[in-house]
Amino acid sequence: MLKKRNYSKTHKSKSNKKHLLSSNNSERNRQKETDLIRLNKYIANAGICSRREADTLIQSGVIKVNGKIVKELGVKVSPNDKVQYDDQVLKVENKYYVLLNKPKGYITTTDDPFERKTVMYLVKNACKERIYPVGRLDRNTLGLLLFTNDGDIAKKLTHPKHQIKKIYHVVLDKNFKKSDLDKILKGIKLDDGFIKVDSIAYVQNTDNKREIGIELHSGKNRIVRRIFETFDYKVVKLDRVAFAGLTKKDIPRGKWRFLTDKEVSFLKMI
Repeated sequence: MLKKRNYSKTHKSKSNKKHLLSSNNSERNRQKETDLIRLNKYIANAGICSRREADTLIQSGVIKVNGKIVKELGVKVSPNDKVQYDDQVLKVENKYYVLLNKPKGYITTTDDPFERKTVMYLVKNACKERIYPVGRLDRNTLGLLLFTNDGDIAKKLTHPKHQIKKIYHVVLDKNFKKSDLDKILKGIKLDDGFIKVDSIAYVQNTDNKREIGIELHSGKNRIVRRIFETFDYKVVKLDRVAFAGLTKKDIPRGKWRFLTDKEVSFLKMI
């Protein structure tokens, strides 16, 4: 009688051919496919560099998996694999999500050659891991700024296709005309293209026509200031009060807090 060939086992071994595991470790050989991640993501999650930069490291031959140099892109590893950058063993960092209520006078950069005040000073005690600002607020803009070492979340929140909404409280140098509000709501043309806000209105509970609330998803540079400058208004104060569904409730100016598990889950579902 002919022995029945185990096709499912053969297929499984082919599907995992890019998983570089030690051949003498049966436990690792049974690693589920869902537990494997691409090597460049593993390196990025260790806080060494971005995924794109990790690809360069892999191709240059300075990355080892279980003692073997790996130069092929697309290799997958498990949490049990030993990944090295030169002689340094990499460990995946814990993920941190820090929400800052940015004050005026701080620039959004990780380092400044002119030794100006940066937002990194305000969150320096949040964690030992390196965290980075998601997007940016200019020096004179106040409000919500998110920091994280989760590259996937950062990329998602800054990519135009996800259309992440932001809400700003704007104070102008003079009363805002209703006719200009209507024009902005319909959409206007700027030097770098057409822009249409999601909503715009006078701030409620005040008779002051200089205070405006504006919601939009564009991430263009100085977009809110440029919108009002088009109609000859000067923005006296600009405060981002909401970002990706997050608000600055209970965060005093210049202070920060960690996101809750519920908030992190919400961001991952975007």
